[in-house]
Amino acid sequence: MKDNKRLKRRVRNSYIVSTVSMALVLFLLGSVGYLMTAALRVARTLQESVTVTVELADGVDSLRRSEIEGRLRGEMVRAVDFVSKEAKIGDAEFRHMFENEIEEVLGENPLNDSFEVHLSAESADSARLDAFLIKVGGIRGVERATCPLPMIRRMHATVNKIQLGLAVFAAALLVISLILLSNTIRLSIYSKRYLINTMKLVGATKWFIMRPFLASSIWQGIAAGAGASALFGVALYGLSEALPELTSLAAMTKAMVIVGSMMAGGVLIALLFTAVSVNRFVNMKSDKIHLY
Repeated sequence: MKDNKRLKRRVRNSYIVSTVSMALVLFLLGSVGYLMTAALRVARTLQESVTVTVELADGVDSLRRSEIEGRLRGEMVRAVDFVSKEAKIGDAEFRHMFENEIEEVLGENPLNDSFEVHLSAESADSARLDAFLIKVGGIRGVERATCPLPMIRRMHATVNKIQLGLAVFAAALLVISLILLSNTIRLSIYSKRYLINTMKLVGATKWFIMRPFLASSIWQGIAAGAGASALFGVALYGLSEALPELTSLAAMTKAMVIVGSMMAGGVLIALLFTAVSVNRFVNMKSDKIHLY
């Protein structure tokens, strides 16, 4: 009787330990996934911060200006804003750089009308950006197209390195986490190896042996996913208190996707690794099972 109670307690403890381990690993993967999406969103925002100033030649009429604006819009362009020379010279920050009124010195407004062309993340491709600048500079009525190319190229290079580093880190973490989960579930099944062997000896089929373990693994995956989701929700709430911008609709939508992924991932991982482990013990010879 004592041996049976001890065995049941040991099996229950191994089940609880494996479930908690799965929950912690899923929580870690979900948290890293959320931080990665936030980092990639920031990186994309930086890549979309590139602006090309397209200055128009003197005497360009409104019809020609509309034609130029139409040619500026394309696949790599997010938005095009027209800035008149009157708005430029009336800017307080611009006038602050001069001690005297510019009109009093030069007699006229020396600035040109221009378009502020805001590019998309596709501007990270240096060849496409150079081709865009050459194309825009060749439009009739455009005097020049300028942007801080050296700074933009350094920014894109840095962002690309960060994205590559995040991808490598996420891949390594995923592999390590899957190995840990595999070992945890295998140890949980290991405590029941003699039960599996007994069922096999009395003539139970492989599916009959595996079915209760797979059913149990589904509930284990749901419990682990729910625990990981609860931990993730608490962590996200604490983070949103420090950084209120994380409570935006887009951020919360991504958080819900990650919660769903943790729930589904917990069930799939538990099913897969349980099936592999149970199948190994079922196929193992009875006189070798104690050597595992």
